Amino acid sequence: MKISTEIYSTARHVGEEKAIELIAKAGFDHWDFSMFEMGRIDWRTYTLIESNHPLTKPNYLDFARKLKKIGLDNGITCNQSHAPFPVRVPEIMKLQKRAIECTAEAGGKICIIHPDNNSTAEQNAEMYLELLPFAKEHGVKIATENMWNWENGATQSCFAACSTAESFKNHIDIVNDPYLVACLDLGHAEMKGSGDGAPYMIRELGDRLKALHIHDNDRLHDSHQLPFSMNIDFVEIAKALKDIGYQGELTLEADQYLTAYTKETVLEGLKKMAESARRIEELMK
Repeated sequence: MKISTEIYSTARHVGEEKAIELIAKAGFDHWDFSMFEMGRIDWRTYTLIESNHPLTKPNYLDFARKLKKIGLDNGITCNQSHAPFPVRVPEIMKLQKRAIECTAEAGGKICIIHPDNNSTAEQNAEMYLELLPFAKEHGVKIATENMWNWENGATQSCFAACSTAESFKNHIDIVNDPYLVACLDLGHAEMKGSGDGAPYMIRELGDRLKALHIHDNDRLHDSHQLPFSMNIDFVEIAKALKDIGYQGELTLEADQYLTAYTKETVLEGLKKMAESARRIEELMK
């Protein structure tokens, strides 16, 4: 089974170009194209922050092609991507097609596009149905993801779009198109108050499940830490993935883990991340 990881957390130390080189050197097979810089927002006002990042420029596809070449030069390819969010911000919603284009140019096959946390499956279906013809033209599947909310004063997370197996299946089945698939965020699935637990959700999703976001937490907060470092039971998760015959990649999203590293030491952290992904792979055998 192939392993991959997102580039955002490494790029914070060394930039996207060097990030892909280091991810290859660490032993990953693929890189996950994080496109958050395409549309950064001020979370206090939900407005776009001005940016000079290449993904915000008219020649944004050139940057995607450049990253693809760096990957190929280092023996790895893009397997999936993550579009900017939240989609309820109109300026962010307008960028989803750009994210799909960049995914295709980079060689990725799946673009994760968050549902609107507070919308119903029917309401989110309208968004996905609007994007699917464009995604099909570019040969890119869209993956929706299980989300969570946290209310002021709460001691644990609460329901959001796709956070339960029932809601997740509804989101996929209402659209009823092979180009809309599931990306299960294992950390979100394990958070008390919102998720149903990753093993259960894996089995319920079955062949809808085509992508993963893998990271660890205390089963309360969205910590995005190294697998096997906190409280999530990856033995049971691996068993569930094996039970459904999961054929996708093992993609890490342990982005907070790498904040403890520096430009000089980030490769060491990436190697530990690759080792954790290979450990999950071994558990699936």
